[in-house]
Amino acid sequence: MIQKITIKNFMSFKDEVTFSFEASKDEFAEDYQVVKVNDNTRLLRFAIVYGYNASGKSNLLKSFQFLLKFCFQGPKDSDDGTKIEPFELDLVSINEPTVFDLVFFVDKVRYRYQLTLDKIQVLLEKLSYYETTQPIKLFERVYENNSLILTFGSDIKISKTIKELIEGQCLKNMSLFEALPKVNANMPLIDSARVYLKTMMKNFVTPKNNLINEALMNLPNNQALSTYLLDFIHNADFNITNIKTKVHKRTVPDVWRNLFIKEDSIPDFIKKNFLSNNVLMEEVETLMEHTVENERGVENYTMSLDKESEGTLRMLGVESRLFDIIKGNEFLAIDEIETSLHPKLLEKILFEFLKQEDTQSQMIVTTHNDGLLDLIGDLIRKDSVWFTEKKKSGATDLYKLTDFRGLNRISSIREAYRLKRFGATMN
Repeated sequence: MIQKITIKNFMSFKDEVTFSFEASKDEFAEDYQVVKVNDNTRLLRFAIVYGYNASGKSNLLKSFQFLLKFCFQGPKDSDDGTKIEPFELDLVSINEPTVFDLVFFVDKVRYRYQLTLDKIQVLLEKLSYYETTQPIKLFERVYENNSLILTFGSDIKISKTIKELIEGQCLKNMSLFEALPKVNANMPLIDSARVYLKTMMKNFVTPKNNLINEALMNLPNNQALSTYLLDFIHNADFNITNIKTKVHKRTVPDVWRNLFIKEDSIPDFIKKNFLSNNVLMEEVETLMEHTVENERGVENYTMSLDKESEGTLRMLGVESRLFDIIKGNEFLAIDEIETSLHPKLLEKILFEFLKQEDTQSQMIVTTHNDGLLDLIGDLIRKDSVWFTEKKKSGATDLYKLTDFRGLNRISSIREAYRLKRFGATMN
């Protein structure tokens, strides 16, 4: 589970800010929205971020996304740079390094991952873990005089040869996490952190993502997912009573085969295997069964997916992702979660996620739907609400609802937000 992330000089975050899933002493929804990972740490499963357009809400999610993508899908050539985007509305910060500091738990083990980089290379990369209050180094990598200096902590037992192999595989603009799998070395503490972070990498959703295609590809072989979606649909009062899927195998079109063969980045042995086999592509046909009542009684009809509403398709896609993270104890970030969803359906989606017990899944969302603020105290905890606000300098300020005093005396958090009591609205 994620405890907190600190960001400095990334996109609109010029100054250092920290986002945290740490729970306050509030005991509301304690049993299913708060996970006690040890005697001193209670972590939230949910966070929601408000702010006006271009205030930096999406950039908070992108900080997670960049960090994780860099760790596992970084540049492949040392001349490509790091692709980092520092704050550009300042003559000084645009040339300064970007800093990430992520604290997270894998089971009961607390980790801290630090990354400092500029546009050319990694300046510092360090992974530590905790047995007490003091961090214990697992690895540390710095560049001095254009030379890599890599050290491992005393808990990591590797030979000099393995260490040299790792150094040889790690480009100056690449994460050590990406280089480690290329070397056959047994490092359980590091591997646990690496595997956890890698599972997080795919779980970022924007308004433009076509979630339904991914969901439907999983349906034919996943009865548990099908049951989960149908249960949700039934409870949400849709008249959809069944989802039928068929997988059709077709020959890959010649134009696709030719493009594949001409692609320089694909190794020759893969191309040879592709050409020597009768490779087929799979297409999933999905039909939605609707049950209706009319003057003739109860009747069933099937409709193709392209006739369903955008809201229905979005709901199925979001719920499929939530099914995965709940079962896998994973992290999910959704930008503008209200996209194509009726406010009541959005409330239903959040309710079904937040009522789940015995899961360490976490979700952070951004939204413009201030109606959800009316659910504070009924569904949403006060310490789950965050705000972003653009300062005169163009930089993003990040703060939480519980930073404000006197919340218990406010009859309507939503109305107070509209009256600019918490900022993060249009001037």
